[in-house]
Amino acid sequence: MRHALYLPPFGELADPGVLGELAVQAEEAGFEGVFLWDHVVRPKHAGLEVCDPWIALAAIAERTERVTIGTRITPLSRRRPHDVARQAIALDRLSGGRFVLGVGLGGDNGGELSKLGEETDARTRAEMLDESLELLGQLWSGETVTHDGPHYRVDGLRFVSGPVRIPIWVAAQSVKPGPLRRAARFDGLCPETTPDGLRAMLAEIERQRGCLEHYEVAVGGRPGDDPEPFREAGATWWLVTLPEITTVKEAMDAINRSGPPSPGQ
Repeated sequence: MRHALYLPPFGELADPGVLGELAVQAEEAGFEGVFLWDHVVRPKHAGLEVCDPWIALAAIAERTERVTIGTRITPLSRRRPHDVARQAIALDRLSGGRFVLGVGLGGDNGGELSKLGEETDARTRAEMLDESLELLGQLWSGETVTHDGPHYRVDGLRFVSGPVRIPIWVAAQSVKPGPLRRAARFDGLCPETTPDGLRAMLAEIERQRGCLEHYEVAVGGRPGDDPEPFREAGATWWLVTLPEITTVKEAMDAINRSGPPSPGQ
């Protein structure tokens, strides 16, 4: 199991330079990944500073050498797929192939979607997510893309000169067939569940894929939580998840206190 730091880019952490420095410290402490929440506003905390995670990931990519970086998760229904495709390519190149795109439905927490005029119907957002994922694959294929779907359109454009391969990890919260079918088509799972729930989810994904070889499973837990039950259930990543509002000092304390176990432990 690999260990990563999962940072909320809000408040004192809403600064790309600060997040870049925390990523450097995490890499030096032995973490193998640094992931960011992807939000544009936190309505429940009026006036809370929020950093664009994609800009911050660029800063992190520039300042680190080894850690895997990415979003967990990007709600694709509130982003244009061609913009995500282009930004992901840039981060993949800037990081030397270390970027992972985590995707999901997202939610209207405190009005995060509705107050900005975004789609709030879960079924429609799921349709947009699936269509966006289909389009990302086409745009990264190196082929000319013609797509006329219910939500997005591409009229005969070739987006890149050759195929681009960027891992996609898909969020799911239960054994409902739709999210697990979606997750099974891609490279990894970002579950929100218990160890027993994870076993059930992975059993269904394995049934659909045929095997779980090279399939990543990124589970989050608070500093001090025991990752072992999730490792036994099939998780391949443990993301040390900091609270929504975290100070720089608290983040540094978590890095120093929650680093991966030493070899042999």
